Amino acid sequence: MNDRLREAGRKLGKVTPGTTRQEVESLRDRVAELEDEVQEARRLNRRVAELLDIVEELLVPLTLRDEEKVKAFLDAHSLAP
Repeated sequence: MNDRLREAGRKLGKVTPGTTRQEVESLRDRVAELEDEVQEARRLNRRVAELLDIVEELLVPLTLRDEEKVKAFLDAHSLAP
């Protein structure tokens, strides 16, 4: 713990006027950037979960060999008009 305090004291001694303000602004920018990245990761995770649900809906009828349900699912989720 004492080593950390000494190191922090050394760093404080090296701070020049205006540096702290620049560092705070830089950190704010980085936090905003990280928040955007977290939101993107959440969107991607949600999309992966949706795709897994679709695959599961398709695979369960296949394992039961229920061709009618498979055809109905494929027709409902087909990209063709």
